[in-house]
Parts: sequence; C-alpha cells; structure tokens
Amino acid sequence: MTIKEYQKLSTRTLNNDLEKGNQLVNMILGINGEVGELTDLFKKYWFQGHELNEYWVVGELGDIMFYIVNLCTLLGIDMEDVLETNVLKLQQRYPDGFTKEDSINREV
Repeated sequence: MTIKEYQKLSTRTLNNDLEKGNQLVNMILGINGEVGELTDLFKKYWFQGHELNEYWVVGELGDIMFYIVNLCTLLGIDMEDVLETNVLKLQQRYPDGFTKEDSINREV
C-alpha cells in the first residue's frame, strides 16, 4: 500500500459529526494518546521485565499513523509532501549522515 492509498482509505473512520476544529483537536489528542500507549509498551519492556510484543508495537504505530495522516488530510496536506520535506530537511541538516557534532552545532 502506498502512503497516498493509506491517506485516502484512512478517512473512512474520521468522525464527520465533528466540526473541523474539533476534528483537528481529536487528531492531536489521538496522536498524544497513542504515543503514550507506545511509550508504555517500551516502559514495561525496559523497566518491568515484559517481553516487547512486536504485534502491539505495530498496532500502536498504525494508530499513530492514522492520526498523523488524518491531521494532514484535514489540513489539506499531502503526506508525500510531508515525507519529502522531512527528507530534504534532514539532508540539509546532516549532508553526510548523522553525526553528534552536526547535531550539537546545527543552525536549525
């Protein structure tokens, strides 16, 4: 599946009973909630002796993607543009790949 296909298909479960402003808030809160759930999986793995369950990690990452992609959709932003912009930013920031020195001394 391409990111364009995912962006289109994932709108099926948006709550269209909400006004756009509330849909945007729902996406932001959803991102934060799902990142919290992913964080909890790693906390339990690192500090409480739990196995890291890849199935649950993939599920939480998918939930995070749902909210990110639909935040973009609601704002009229194409996810491919987001990904390309991020790659260009990182190439400018770290032209030879990541280094600690570049990270410490970067301008932006």
